[in-house]
Amino acid sequence: MKSILFIHQSAELYGSDKTILMFISSLDKKKYKSVVILPFDGPLKREFEKNGIEVVIAPVLKLYRKMFTPKGILNFFKEYRDGLKTLNALHKEYNFSIVYSHTLAALIGIFFAQKNKIKHLWHVQEIIAKPVIFNKGFVKLLSLDCNHVAAYDSKTTMDFWIKDNEKLAKKSHFVWNGLDVAQKQNTSQEEIAAIRKEYFKVADNELVIALVGRINSWKGQQLLLEAFHKIAGNYQNVKLVFIGSAPPNQDVFEIDLKQKITDFALTERVVIIPFQEEIWKFWDSIDIAVVPSTEPEPFGMVAIEAMLSKKPVIAANHGGLTEIVLPNVTGILFEPKNASSLASALESIIVDGEKRKLFGENGYTRTVNHFSLQKHVEKFEDIFEKI
Repeated sequence: MKSILFIHQSAELYGSDKTILMFISSLDKKKYKSVVILPFDGPLKREFEKNGIEVVIAPVLKLYRKMFTPKGILNFFKEYRDGLKTLNALHKEYNFSIVYSHTLAALIGIFFAQKNKIKHLWHVQEIIAKPVIFNKGFVKLLSLDCNHVAAYDSKTTMDFWIKDNEKLAKKSHFVWNGLDVAQKQNTSQEEIAAIRKEYFKVADNELVIALVGRINSWKGQQLLLEAFHKIAGNYQNVKLVFIGSAPPNQDVFEIDLKQKITDFALTERVVIIPFQEEIWKFWDSIDIAVVPSTEPEPFGMVAIEAMLSKKPVIAANHGGLTEIVLPNVTGILFEPKNASSLASALESIIVDGEKRKLFGENGYTRTVNHFSLQKHVEKFEDIFEKI
């Protein structure tokens, strides 16, 4: 049995949190002993523990811009020391064969693996072009000899990082994220009616457009709101719903969004709902999913979630979303950062019920065939055996 130390930079239940939860929970427990490091307590920790997976809270050396201050640098070295102390103690107990760092945001794994001569796998789920110093720094880290494998959640992400870097390309693989399609339960019509009434505040004949995701600078809430404002007067039976919350200590993004809703006089047409752990009930209750990210999504987990719920997806035409959404088959791709292009895409779906249904059915089939958790796990277990 191989003991694997998994390191993740969050303890919430957004995209990357859900991918690592499903992945580790589905590994063959007869072949792998999993120990997970999280930086703080949260819903992800509780979900892991429900599945019998050991979780330890410890510093993960999360990289952020504000760390480049005298106080931030001092705190970085303190976390470095404390983190290594915890990991070294765990290594004595479990004798780890592999250190798996999930996303580039956590740095403790590569340092720990290097010091202890343990094979390291970095699962990259970011496209970081700026600031340039971060980009170059991560390329160097990924290229280190102590990082034995770099895995990426889409070909787009892989191509971004390995460009003009033959050394990194030789140890790189892309593995699409996956969903446990067999475990998704259909929501009853009674539950859907209750959610639409209590949360969305809509009648039976109204359509719900939804964006599910963090309220931040690049997920596209402001862009979608602007596009909706352009067409709202023509479609009184359509409502816009944002499901998600701002990151900790970044409430300004939600405050700004609410102010823009007021400025557009759309307070009766737009609803903001906090993050929901039981997200499938909400996916099943909407009509049109939108993923309008203004920066390229490395993958786009919410797109395949919507498709598994048989919803048409309107997505920005860049990043990993272009590998998920098939234009005029499972949804529509619009010009990134272009509110008018997004508004046109929305209109084409709003007015055509048959198209919504067809795209939803096609999206479901595509998710089952190409984005299953089983295939995701099989590919990583193959990497684990070869590393």
